[in-house]
Amino acid sequence: MRLVYHVVTADEIMRRNLVTLGPETPVLDGIALMLRHNISGMPVVDRQQNYLGVFSEKSCFRALSHMIEAAGQCGMLMPHVHEFMNRQVVYLTPEMDVFDGIEKLLSRRISGAPVLDEDGRYLGIFSEKTAMTVVVHAIYDHVPSSQVSRFMNVDHNRVIDGRDSLFRVATIFLNTAYRRLPVLRDDHLAGQVSRRDALRAQYHMISGLDRVTQRALDTDEELAHFRHGRVADYMDQRAMVKEPSDDLLGIAEAFLNSPYRRLPVVENGKLIGQISRRDLLEVAISLLRREPERETAKALYLSGVSHTIPPSLS
Repeated sequence: MRLVYHVVTADEIMRRNLVTLGPETPVLDGIALMLRHNISGMPVVDRQQNYLGVFSEKSCFRALSHMIEAAGQCGMLMPHVHEFMNRQVVYLTPEMDVFDGIEKLLSRRISGAPVLDEDGRYLGIFSEKTAMTVVVHAIYDHVPSSQVSRFMNVDHNRVIDGRDSLFRVATIFLNTAYRRLPVLRDDHLAGQVSRRDALRAQYHMISGLDRVTQRALDTDEELAHFRHGRVADYMDQRAMVKEPSDDLLGIAEAFLNSPYRRLPVVENGKLIGQISRRDLLEVAISLLRREPERETAKALYLSGVSHTIPPSLS
């Protein structure tokens, strides 16, 4: 039986107060602004608010990858995963109710979390992306409550090692849709690297170049172009957009079937708002929320030497 729900449109969900960029903004300034606001993408508009494209984390990786590789070739030390990974990770359990899992992501303001068994072994990732599957199924079929394990992503190609280099991690993020990479040690979670962690590490590396390395990079015309490029050179002009009249289900399916985490809302060529996966999940959960008591969120602190979950946090 299909769930009957109030038809919510993009106009009701979208955020109107946005951080935007102009096409002539220096690319390194655009990356700095994204990191400062802790966001995963910004619409690019001209002075008349005409929508031009999206400057995303992928755009940042495209801009930085050549510079990072060249800086390494010039003798700069390349950071390793264990130096910039996040060791304090919110995690889920496979038996957890899937709606409780979604609410944990929303309450902790994170876009995904690793799933660990009772012994602390890594099983997979439950993310906003997989949560979209839950929402679409619930709207279409009024699916009864299920467990996180049914919807988690178990792709082990995303797993990395603490000894991997920043360049390898950045290359993975550039060439895949992954938003976070679990760092494993003996099948146990040692930490996690998000796109933002990797971008921050790359930006700090480029910002900290000594004058000799800067001159070496600028002597190469192509690398100088990367270092002094504009947002317009890297923005995604083909990114999916929505109209204010598009409904919740159509937006959920768009998120489910695309790599995008944010969708600009455009009317007559002008940017009027933006919808994120989080915005949609918050509205969807408010429509689908059940009453039973929720399990309290667990936070796991992953030390550099421990292979298991500390008893005090289990």
